Amino acid sequence: MTTPTALARTAPPGGGPLGPPTPLSGGNEPPPYGVPINRSTYLEHLPGIYQESDFLGRFLLIFENILSPLDRTAGSLSNFFDASLTPQDFLPWLGSWIGLVIDGRMPEENRRELLRAAPELFRWRGTRRGLRQFLFLSTGIEPEIIEPSLSEIASNPSRAFRFTVRMRVPAGMSLPRAYVETIVEAEKPAFAGCTIEILGA
Repeated sequence: MTTPTALARTAPPGGGPLGPPTPLSGGNEPPPYGVPINRSTYLEHLPGIYQESDFLGRFLLIFENILSPLDRTAGSLSNFFDASLTPQDFLPWLGSWIGLVIDGRMPEENRRELLRAAPELFRWRGTRRGLRQFLFLSTGIEPEIIEPSLSEIASNPSRAFRFTVRMRVPAGMSLPRAYVETIVEAEKPAFAGCTIEILGA
């Protein structure tokens, strides 16, 4: 629907590229990008004697066009710290603030879910529960984490600090071993060893 403040593009006689935007009315309502057409809103911050100056209104438009994008960026700065709103390119940067592994091979929604779950993940970091939740959020596959029983440790003490992560991959889905190894290495206790098993459907 066209409003009186809409902008029209007119082609020069004989065809050719479109010309510059031309206001359909003499109003000063801002177009969609937020900067007025004829008079700068910066006039509102000047003494009344200057607010009626057409020249000054047009002159200040130069600065308003330059500074308006910066104002909008500063006004929405908090969105960069929200895992649901931050641009995709900022997800690894946001993860680095809290020491969270954000692998580039991970789907975007998985990265955002990891960042949203970060408080809970850190609470259980280094535990069986924390590793299981991290792997599930990262891969979408529920892992099996198998730890040796007390009798197995008694018969073979070298198994005391080892466990197994078993991933059952559904048909038609691939799961690189290096990807799982990166996650496990970052989330397991430093003193523990791990065997990774990736099984097909």
